[in-house]
Amino acid sequence: MAFEGLTDRLQKAMEKLRRKPKVTEADLRETMREIRLALLEADVNFKVVKDFVKTVREKAAGAEVLKGLNPAQQIVKIVNDELTKLMGEEAVPLNKAPHIPTVIMMVGLQGAGKTTTAGKLALRLKNENNARPMFIAADVYRPAAITQLQQVADQIDVPVFEKGIDVDPVEIVREGMEVAKQNHNDYVIIDTAGRLQIDEQLMDELANIKELVKPNEILLVIDSMTGQNAVNTAQGFDNKLDITGVVLTKLDGDTRGGAAMSIRAVTGKPIKFVGEGEKMEDLDVFHPDRMASRILGMGDMMTLIEKAQKNFDEEQAQETMDKMRENTFDYNDFLAQMDQVTKMGPLENIIKMMPGMANNPALKNLNLDPKQFAHIKAIVLSMTPEERENPDVMNPSRRRRLAAGSGRPIVEVNRMIKQFNQMRKMMKQVTNGNFNGMQNMFGGQMPGGKMGQMAMNRMARKMKKDKQKRIKQLRKLRKKK
Repeated sequence: MAFEGLTDRLQKAMEKLRRKPKVTEADLRETMREIRLALLEADVNFKVVKDFVKTVREKAAGAEVLKGLNPAQQIVKIVNDELTKLMGEEAVPLNKAPHIPTVIMMVGLQGAGKTTTAGKLALRLKNENNARPMFIAADVYRPAAITQLQQVADQIDVPVFEKGIDVDPVEIVREGMEVAKQNHNDYVIIDTAGRLQIDEQLMDELANIKELVKPNEILLVIDSMTGQNAVNTAQGFDNKLDITGVVLTKLDGDTRGGAAMSIRAVTGKPIKFVGEGEKMEDLDVFHPDRMASRILGMGDMMTLIEKAQKNFDEEQAQETMDKMRENTFDYNDFLAQMDQVTKMGPLENIIKMMPGMANNPALKNLNLDPKQFAHIKAIVLSMTPEERENPDVMNPSRRRRLAAGSGRPIVEVNRMIKQFNQMRKMMKQVTNGNFNGMQNMFGGQMPGGKMGQMAMNRMARKMKKDKQKRIKQLRKLRKKK
């Protein structure tokens, strides 16, 4: 996960600070040193680190902070605010043309993921805006580039305009634009050529395409795992093309994440999207405030809620909550929930969006191999309808039959049933606003310390309000009848 190392270092520095009954100037200097080292290790640009630490120190050194109530919490807030400011403060939407089509140029070096990102962006536009995008294949140099774009386009049902590899890219774009206007496409996404490094020929070609189509967006696609080189690449493209935004790919594979924190500060251009997965749906709007919260281990509940809203059926979710509350949750419901959760992305990423869970010791050795889901599914699908609807009938002979039917060891079957029963019991407590079950899972302490406890308390209050609201609605319906 992105920022894992940085999150770990910053959390340890902040935890040291929180344990101090009183924060002195020496404590502040030590914390600033830890923050500086953490940022440098995360491959953040040296000048960016220097300016960031200086700003935080100046704001935190004020007498009203060190002598006030909860100085450690105030310093955490200052770091959070400055991280947010460093990465751009707020999400920046795509520029849109006053008339169709809106033209988006995808630029970047070879291997950064331009073509895949173009596909992810087109799918997002289709799903969110009900748009009719079209691709123009303008990469005539890389072997199989057009074939790759066609394969991506076929997955998401988007047309591709291409003229093969023997036509000048500028001419291909000119003809493609005419076709897009005739077909009334809302968006035109131009997949341009890349190089292993920036060169004059590449830049001249891109500049000519820019001059021809006057794009509304020039999105630079950058592999976040290239670290400091990502910043140099961004500067090079920006100097020549005046890019409008950045898309960071492979953010899920970069545990340092320094590129995300440096690019905005160095170029002044916003990060508009981030790719955190291989699926076509894995392209998210970049929210600096949410990313800052994740870096400091405070979770990202807003993104988690948005993912849940996108992937969960509301009526089914409410029905499941009611079943959990009444303790009638069965294996059929479990299968349905498992399918919906896996649509949200890797489970470890979802868990780490919860407050305090990013580097929780209880999750350090958690093995979330996707194959385990397939094994669990095989066990459940080997059950009879009666067994799925009534989990309490699972006696030893039935378990042995399940092991044989699913091809899994009896130990694994027993473990899955035990975990299911524990989960059912815990979820009954949680849906009734009682978090004791979850506290017991973590040795009597909520994950994330006080911040984790506060987040869970807020969730409990919300659940209680929702429950009261549903009771009132039911009473009104009964009166009407």
